Amino acid sequence: MKLHNEIKQLIIDCLDLEDVTIDDIDTEAALFGEGLGLDSIDALELGLAIKKQFDVKIEANSDATKAHFHSVSSLASFIESQRA
Repeated sequence: MKLHNEIKQLIIDCLDLEDVTIDDIDTEAALFGEGLGLDSIDALELGLAIKKQFDVKIEANSDATKAHFHSVSSLASFIESQRA
């Protein structure tokens, strides 16, 4: 899916993941902890980049936001719901 790849590329560019390609990022895998291994600072940077690139509103520190940031797939669903 095009949006999934856009999000993956944004993650790579925004977080300077030099040795990672979009094929290395599993669409359903967790972005934080065991999955891609991102941390809270990465989350802030990624949140700002997503706001800027996709023009969506993201509530800071809400459980819903944490759920949206679980995986590339959940982020894509969130972005699509904001565009509607």
